[in-house]
Amino acid sequence: MRLLLVEDHVPLADELLAALERQGYAVDWLADGRDALVQGRCEPYDLIILDLGLPGMSGLEVLAAWRAASLATPVLVLTARGAWAERIEGLQAGADDYLSKPFHPQELQLRIQALLRRAHGLANGAPLRVAGLQLDECQQSVRHGAEEIALSAVEFRLLRYFMLHAGQVLSKSRLAEHLYDGESERDSNVIEVHVNHLRRKLGREVIETRRGQGYRFAGPAS
Repeated sequence: MRLLLVEDHVPLADELLAALERQGYAVDWLADGRDALVQGRCEPYDLIILDLGLPGMSGLEVLAAWRAASLATPVLVLTARGAWAERIEGLQAGADDYLSKPFHPQELQLRIQALLRRAHGLANGAPLRVAGLQLDECQQSVRHGAEEIALSAVEFRLLRYFMLHAGQVLSKSRLAEHLYDGESERDSNVIEVHVNHLRRKLGREVIETRRGQGYRFAGPAS
């Protein structure tokens, strides 16, 4: 899953980048509202974390412009603790959730998970379950029945994306766009390699190849 973090306080941004990457997300970081306005429209993010006090253009203005342009990407707004007026304004402008600073990294992680589940019509608070597999995002573990399956970090990210989009045909280019940040080289042949690794560990029948289209993961998710 690929996220956009818009935060101008560098120490906090560094901390959040490290935490989100440990949780298996590909993250792009911007510190200016004007840059965020453009990139949020152009890149296929799964979720955006948006601070309101930004240089160049305020977070509220950026959010309102995104929603006016029909950008439906879930947005989690960061506000100062006690700034209830900002929270109300953010929700009115189209925010899906808000988090007050300072906050615990695990709370951010759980709110992100909840928003992503909601965006895919899935219930929050339980492991993802598809085709006999159980994926726990907090523990970053995957089980088939009682057996735990060891996955690399990239394989975990790829499997999570497949499970959240179970039953859908996903092209190699779409998978690359959502698994890597903007600084990474995106090679569709590398995606094929990771898909083959997953097949060896999970069973070939779990990921179907649609020739000329991409891949389809067994579904639906629950």
